[in-house]
Amino acid sequence: MQRKIPFVDNELRIVRTIPSRLPGGPETSVRNTPVSSRENIQALYTDKHPYWLPVGADSTMITSQIYNNKLGRGSQADVTDAFGVEWEYVPVAGGSTVRPGHEPLLEDVNEWRDKIVFPNLDEWDWATEAEGIDIDMSRACQISLVNGFWFERLISFMEFAPAAVALIDDEQKDAVKELFVASTLFGMKVVDKFVELYPGISGINVHDDWGSQKAPFFSSETAYELFVPYMRMLTDHIHSKGRYATLHSCGHNATRVQCYIDGGFDSWDPQPMNDTQALYEQYGDKIIIAVRPDPFDPETTPEDELRARARDFVDRFCKPGKPCTIGMMGMGTIPQAFSDELYTYSRKKYGGF
Repeated sequence: MQRKIPFVDNELRIVRTIPSRLPGGPETSVRNTPVSSRENIQALYTDKHPYWLPVGADSTMITSQIYNNKLGRGSQADVTDAFGVEWEYVPVAGGSTVRPGHEPLLEDVNEWRDKIVFPNLDEWDWATEAEGIDIDMSRACQISLVNGFWFERLISFMEFAPAAVALIDDEQKDAVKELFVASTLFGMKVVDKFVELYPGISGINVHDDWGSQKAPFFSSETAYELFVPYMRMLTDHIHSKGRYATLHSCGHNATRVQCYIDGGFDSWDPQPMNDTQALYEQYGDKIIIAVRPDPFDPETTPEDELRARARDFVDRFCKPGKPCTIGMMGMGTIPQAFSDELYTYSRKKYGGF
């Protein structure tokens, strides 16, 4: 595809601002770019050659209250989901957990066919909700599938320790695989529903946390046996719908990136305990990694140094066939001068090859 559109200074002109999705969050400034940020993100995923370095603010995420209340963990409120799992919102954590004392749906995964009933999506009023959500077609837009369809879902059915044991228990492994086949097929139906109701979405963001602050929850061998095949089923389906598949997976999961690649995911935005720069060097030609800039004090760093740091970042992490993003985890380090130089220099860089 043709990417050699010469940069002009007028591109830095702000044409509009977009309110933050988060209460009290900063507005997003939209520049006078030669193509929309949506087209830029699409170029990133389709041929690994964007027009400029994408940052988290170039994309937006929509959420479905129906999904969150029926299949997720609620939205700052206590809910009972479609499987009968009770979720309790914990304000100090900014999220929800299965209500303490709630009786698990499963004590043994072999019970799943008798106790787990996947809901009929057509019984819920998705259409009314969709009428109230306006997608800005100038920006890339994903929908977030919180709680996913694999380990996080299994934890909600069993609690963490029994779910972790089930992954290595030879008497439960076959049942885990059967459950994951069923949950993945259900996930494909969820994707179909959102693609039908929100044709403007450009990607699907799937959640499945795999690690703690220090290490993954399970081995690579377990990941390849019990997760990767079903991830691939879902991502292949997402791709068949003309959308890209991105992964939300919390934890120190650097040693599991090849699993994410083989699972068919197009990108991963790692948490700060992962060395994103090293991950880019090792895997950046196979999966889009959200790379964090080297730390600096945005309040005291002179503007010329900010701009020099931005140019250095582009030189290191915007290579032919090996692009990156700066995701939401790294946005806190970006003052305006740094952002402007990232845009300008990466526009010139990508326009040169």
